[in-house]
Amino acid sequence: MTTVLAPVAGAALALRAVPDPVFSQGLVGPGLAIEPLREPGRAVAPIAGKIVKLHPHAFVVVGDDGRGVLVHLGIDTVQLRGEGFEVLASEGDRVEAGQPVVAWNPAEVEAGGRCPVCPVVALDAVTEAVTRIADGPVRTGDELFVWT
Repeated sequence: MTTVLAPVAGAALALRAVPDPVFSQGLVGPGLAIEPLREPGRAVAPIAGKIVKLHPHAFVVVGDDGRGVLVHLGIDTVQLRGEGFEVLASEGDRVEAGQPVVAWNPAEVEAGGRCPVCPVVALDAVTEAVTRIADGPVRTGDELFVWT
């Protein structure tokens, strides 16, 4: 069992509410999304493990059990080419759950015409393996979902 933490503060949402079919249809995997608070903050590692992919707008942490969790900071934010994001870790780093990985400001993402909602996805998981824990407001580091 893997407990996945909220990488950012805001309101927990079902993935189907994400305005991107890749996430809303579960094509990447099951999970939840967070409608982030519109203030500067730091996105943290949702699980302990190794950062295997790190972009300013998204990252993947793989735990010792081989399970990977994707955190995507906003929708279509790849188009920003890193502008407005500050990477606080490096690809290949081992991180603890709750350790800051990227600093960003969801209000700036939104002001630029993009949706700041953050999908948090259990990669290569079956839908039934993810149990929703969070409903409504979450703080950074709160339990978001359990992956059995």
